[in-house]
Amino acid sequence: MIFTELPFFLFAAVVVSGYWWLANNASRKYWLIIASYFFYAAWDWRFLSLILCSTVADYFFAQAIYRNGEQRIKRLWLLASLFVNLGLLGFFKYFNFFADSFVDLANLLGFSADPIMLDIILPVGISFYTFQTLSYTLDVYRGQLKPTRSFSDFALFVAFFPQLVAGPIVRARDYLPQLTEKKLWDGVDLRWVALLFLVGFFKKAGVADNISPYVDAYFAAPEAYGFLDSWLAVSLYAVQIYCDFSGYSDMAIAVAGLLGYRLRDNFNAPYLAMDITDFWRRWHMSLSSWLRDYLYISLGGNRYGRLFTYRNLFLTMLLGGLWHGASWNFILWGAMHGVALMVHKAWSEFYRGPRSSAFWARGLAQCLTLFVVAMAWVPFRSALLDTTLLIWQKLLGLSAAGGAVLVEGGSLALWLGLLGLIGLHVASHRNIWAAYWRHCSTYCFSICYGVAVALVLSLQSMDYQPFIYFQF
Repeated sequence: MIFTELPFFLFAAVVVSGYWWLANNASRKYWLIIASYFFYAAWDWRFLSLILCSTVADYFFAQAIYRNGEQRIKRLWLLASLFVNLGLLGFFKYFNFFADSFVDLANLLGFSADPIMLDIILPVGISFYTFQTLSYTLDVYRGQLKPTRSFSDFALFVAFFPQLVAGPIVRARDYLPQLTEKKLWDGVDLRWVALLFLVGFFKKAGVADNISPYVDAYFAAPEAYGFLDSWLAVSLYAVQIYCDFSGYSDMAIAVAGLLGYRLRDNFNAPYLAMDITDFWRRWHMSLSSWLRDYLYISLGGNRYGRLFTYRNLFLTMLLGGLWHGASWNFILWGAMHGVALMVHKAWSEFYRGPRSSAFWARGLAQCLTLFVVAMAWVPFRSALLDTTLLIWQKLLGLSAAGGAVLVEGGSLALWLGLLGLIGLHVASHRNIWAAYWRHCSTYCFSICYGVAVALVLSLQSMDYQPFIYFQF
């Protein structure tokens, strides 16, 4: 079920109505567990077994880690958790990739090796809920969290449907305490929930889905386009992936809010970042903070000198790229961000003077950051490394220009969507209308909201467009 389609609205109506109709908190939680499993089974019921496996395993692993006082035994139980979770993730997501890469390496070295390829279906959302359950056992192992004794609470934490398949990645320390008390309808900020869901819907259905055909056309045949069209295509993809993913996050947070639960923000105007470090504080914040807390710090962070810090930054982003998908293109994307973070770290240590507040300096910093991010989006989107190299040549003006035109002047929905997106960000950044929509009358709010819904629906693409991050 896609958040922008009718089946989800019917599903959500039933779930939300049933949830608030139930008087008992325990009954509500069981209702949400059943609804979450049904939601996931709508994709492929067979993969419910994987969620149940991770849930059962990490529930008992965390209890064993907490009960044992000997550090060696704790470490063994943690390794068991890592083996189960990363083993499942590795098999379903990376088996064919590593098997194919091994064959290529063997052939390169002069050995003969036959490929072993399995017909493996990637379970939707496996990367997200795997990281959630891992953060739980890691927090218990570090003594930062006491494991819950309620199996149903832990099962709901793992499978909570709004963010199950594409985040935000939820931490147990943030979510489990919310399960202890019965939610009250008076505690739901209904206007905020309604507006946030509509904003997310607009980003996905009004902007990202209208951009998709142009991006697909360009990346299918980049040789047919010239310098300006190449930059337009890459810029459109940057907007598409932001609107697609942040739109999902907004809608997930809104649906959770409608049930009385709070999920952390996942995006904060990332393309306004002043440097690449700032970009990662704003982009996919639940993943970047996860990588920082459980990978970068585990590798040593910045505790062992400058060279080790650079190494840890690079490895963290390299593995972050691999997390996104079993492809050398994703690894290249992660490596590019790793190098960019290393360079920025080195520059920050070399130049310790005050940052210029001049408009031209801020603009130059933002443009440089956007250039690096845009160049890195090319391998993220491209299917082949050869395509990546060709597009980079196009962007740098090193390849012959093609004669095709990417966007015709009559693409009204595309331009209106982009104009609306700019207006939305300006209004949000400057807090325009923020006080008004909270304090205006219910009648006025309802009229304005209805008009906004009609405008957004008029921009919605009729083509089926799954969320980009479902493939991760």
